[in-house]
Amino acid sequence: MTLPPPLASVGSRLLPVALVAAFGCAAHTQPIHQFQQPDSPASRQAEAMLKQMTLAEKVGQMTQVDMACLKDKEHITRYAFGSMLSGGGSDPKDITAQGWAAAYEDFQSYALKSRLKIPLIYGIDAVHGHNNVNGAVIFPHSIALGATRNPALVERAGRVTAEEIAGTGIQWSFAPGVIVARDERWGRTYESFGEDPALVGELGAAYVRGLQSPRLSSPTATLACAKHFAGDGGTLNGKDQGDTVCDEATFRRLFVAPYVPAIKAGAGSIMVSYNSWNGQKLHGHKHLLTEVLKGELGFQGFLVSDWAAIDQLPGEYQSDIADSINAGLDMIMIPNGPGTPNNYVEFIELLQALVKEGRVPEARVDDAVRRILRVKFDLNLAARPKADPALTAQVGSPAHRAVARECVRESLVLLKNERNALPLAKNLKRLHVAGAAADDLGIQCGGWTIEWQGKPGKVTEGGTTILEALRKAVPAGAKVTFSADGQGATGADAVVVVLGEQPYAEMKGDRADLALPAEDLAVLKQAKAAGVPVVLVLLSGRPLILGEAAGLCDALVAAWLPGTEGDGVADVLLGSHAPKGKLSMSWPRSMQQVPINVGDANYDPQFPFGFGLRYGNR
Repeated sequence: MTLPPPLASVGSRLLPVALVAAFGCAAHTQPIHQFQQPDSPASRQAEAMLKQMTLAEKVGQMTQVDMACLKDKEHITRYAFGSMLSGGGSDPKDITAQGWAAAYEDFQSYALKSRLKIPLIYGIDAVHGHNNVNGAVIFPHSIALGATRNPALVERAGRVTAEEIAGTGIQWSFAPGVIVARDERWGRTYESFGEDPALVGELGAAYVRGLQSPRLSSPTATLACAKHFAGDGGTLNGKDQGDTVCDEATFRRLFVAPYVPAIKAGAGSIMVSYNSWNGQKLHGHKHLLTEVLKGELGFQGFLVSDWAAIDQLPGEYQSDIADSINAGLDMIMIPNGPGTPNNYVEFIELLQALVKEGRVPEARVDDAVRRILRVKFDLNLAARPKADPALTAQVGSPAHRAVARECVRESLVLLKNERNALPLAKNLKRLHVAGAAADDLGIQCGGWTIEWQGKPGKVTEGGTTILEALRKAVPAGAKVTFSADGQGATGADAVVVVLGEQPYAEMKGDRADLALPAEDLAVLKQAKAAGVPVVLVLLSGRPLILGEAAGLCDALVAAWLPGTEGDGVADVLLGSHAPKGKLSMSWPRSMQQVPINVGDANYDPQFPFGFGLRYGNR
């Protein structure tokens, strides 16, 4: 995708004219997936099943339970759960693909013992590859994919991820993030394709197509879950789960608009956001969930809550249930709740009581279950009780890693290149590499990698660090030396300094100060003192304040969080591939400019939205 189209004023922001026009029409586009058609086979099957169900069985289908919070596997059968999930850190003991497949098959066997034998749909946070699985391919995070501006490549990344998910039997990914990140301080910025709604909408739709291709009933298809509806990237001061404050026109055009192409692409589920809009929590917002999303936009899939999110609604637990279901939630994610470590039984009992008391209309319950069943039938879950061993064997395969490597090299953004520091000379004799992040797969992958918050070190099997990749890729006979502190570069032909944020995810990733830490600057200064060309490779989940670092290097590459395939970085540094990336977020000069977004008044970032050099273009 090229630079944004001409801009039109909306409130205090400026937005692409094409987006304004697209969202000005309330009529929705014709959906493309069969489950969204009222006379489709899946719809007819769902209607027939609904007529056979008791109230208890209907409520069971609306219940999603976390693996770690399941008190007894027999409860899957007894309560006829509609769904299970593995949230952050909720894993089987064996986290290989084979171990995940065995766990999934075990849970599914209990669902198939229930009276109506309705299969579970199992959900997982596969947000940059099947990232809970040891040995799976870890793709660059979404902020990097946004810099590729390449919908076809993003679709291929979604396709590979779907195939690896299918290899573990699981059929539902809580992705893509159709998130418009407007404040770099927010700890989930890297889960967004960028700050521009048009870019987010285009790439979000591409990822949906990749996950759900070639059709939902395919053994390799995975249900997409566009998230988080809506406004999570626009909270005040970038506070996670905070309040997004703006008028409705701005909210729609900034944060709702990207869901239009995602729905058109056939997204079968949407996750509702933790945040509030003008003080009202989205999980209880009937206007947005029912009137706008299901009404105006014509969304026919189902809405799922976020992790224990209904507990944040005002009032006691029973009123939280009533308010969220009446607002339009169809499935409730229930890991645990305050004072009730396993409250899925309480949820089931309370929702049934609410229906019997008339506080939640049974017609609303029927609508929720109908939506869930339509998706299940379209996924053909009855034919997928076990993982296909042939797909399991492909998890982490060279062919899959090749796609991720391509994503890495197309996402790298060359921000500075003086004295022709890049590409590195083809006749170099010694390359010095500095910075602990250069040889740290965990820092390279970031959050949501095996563990919820991620961790430094050898976080997963397979993959290549940047240091390992450079050692493989340098010219024959060249020597690669390394130091974590930047020393030892004297006499080298060049030094590559790799600096990176420590891994983080939601809640813990919010930062009030985005400046590079003093210890990172010390490494860069030590390398600079050697008097040889300095290339800085920055690993981060968002733009960081460079400060004096910008003047301490000859070349600067924003490599984001590239995942397991460090070879893609080496491809660009050594010139076998040219840099192609364009910034998907504006890069601020100082914290005084944060938040900064394209179209702001007095827009003067260090590097603007869409910026990216090519070799020979300084």
